[in-house]
Amino acid sequence: MASAFSKLTRRGLVRSLLAAMAITTAAPVRLDAVTLLELVTHSNMTPKKFASYFEDFAYEFAAPVQPAEDFLAEKRGDCDDYAILANYVLGRHDQPTRLIHVRMVGRVAHAVCYVSGSKVYLDYNNRNLFVNLQRCGVSLREIATKVAESFKANWISVSEFSYTYDEDKKQFGVTVVKTDPPANDPDVNPAAAKKAGK
Repeated sequence: MASAFSKLTRRGLVRSLLAAMAITTAAPVRLDAVTLLELVTHSNMTPKKFASYFEDFAYEFAAPVQPAEDFLAEKRGDCDDYAILANYVLGRHDQPTRLIHVRMVGRVAHAVCYVSGSKVYLDYNNRNLFVNLQRCGVSLREIATKVAESFKANWISVSEFSYTYDEDKKQFGVTVVKTDPPANDPDVNPAAAKKAGK
């Protein structure tokens, strides 16, 4: 009887160990991760409050935009993931936002979320800094200049874009090219831009 009990105990122990190993080798579940529902239903979401949720997120470049839930659960992603999520969440809190795509010399393009009412932009590169919101003028040229300065880089062009998680596709709109005369920028002077053929 004792040996039968030992066998059962050992089998149970082995099964428990195998189950524990399977749990530890599976993708980790982050119990401390904020959820999309929490962000969208927060009672007083501000750009500063939004940014505070991402201080411990890691940078990981990926060409496709991650679903919001994956970005939040994994706590890693890139500027597109962050800017698009900020646009989505803050938009649901009646804060007008713009998605901005800045192309720079010798770098991968960079996306930020500009919050029109506050005249600031949220930048994933600043997520763990004390000052995680960047004050900036409203024109695309001003935003691109400020973003490029943070990289110590030269910008080439800047575009406003839209994105929906359902379509999973960026739609580019107004674009400003740095070498074009600022007076013809379509976001500040649509008539001059139309006359110039933009």
